[in-house]
Amino acid sequence: MKELRALVREALAEDIGQGDITTNATIPADARCQAWLIAKEEGVLSGMKPFSVVFETLEAAIREWGALPDGTRFKKGDKLAGFQGKTRAILTGERVALNFVQRLSGIATMTARFKEAVDGLSTRLCDTRKTTPLMRKLEKEAVLHGGGTNHRYALFDGVLIKENHITAAGGIRQAVERALSGTHHLMKIGIEVSKLDEFEEAVEAGADAIMLDNMGVEEVRKAVEIAHGKKVVLEASGNVTLQCVRAIAETGVDLISVGMLTHSAPAVDLSLVIRNV
Repeated sequence: MKELRALVREALAEDIGQGDITTNATIPADARCQAWLIAKEEGVLSGMKPFSVVFETLEAAIREWGALPDGTRFKKGDKLAGFQGKTRAILTGERVALNFVQRLSGIATMTARFKEAVDGLSTRLCDTRKTTPLMRKLEKEAVLHGGGTNHRYALFDGVLIKENHITAAGGIRQAVERALSGTHHLMKIGIEVSKLDEFEEAVEAGADAIMLDNMGVEEVRKAVEIAHGKKVVLEASGNVTLQCVRAIAETGVDLISVGMLTHSAPAVDLSLVIRNV
């Protein structure tokens, strides 16, 4: 919560600067209003916490707060939240609050669409580290709200040997062996490969999880066959779209990581409307 409040303060400072000239010039200091967050299109809700923290930070004296929980599916015209508060504070914080909830709901909505595309299959959908700087925690929570799962949070909580690591280490076997010797016995070793021969080398080297990066569906299917009976987690990744995700999942991979869940999800169109009280 401390990190969230700091993020909200920075976002408000960026937008308000020396003060909200328009609102302060036109709205009496003691005015209060009723506000509603309204959906202008269908989606999945995420971001209600930063939305509310914006108005808490501006000391809007919020009363009669009511909101749908994150993860709720909504339709165009639905009221997602309603509350009363100081009009100046609500108008000043409106844009920042909407920016948070629209962005995060967009991620949840995109994730839900991908989840629906693989309905009935056991493959899990997960995010990546391709997140907005300083928004990672909120964006990964939004993926969960949409029905997805989280990949590693950051560099400190999991080993994933990427292409440049392999190059710098001198090869797949060298990279895996160094990772095994450089971490404790409870840490799993993941590695990225882009060809079947690299995949076989990674399996033989002792990798616990292998990311099949930008491999075609038939190559992924072949990797699944090769790995059958072996204790290795298979993850497909790279250029995954709604049009191809089911075909990839049908190969039997354990995971599909989708960068566009966070780096390309369009914001959901929401609106804040008020009336005087």
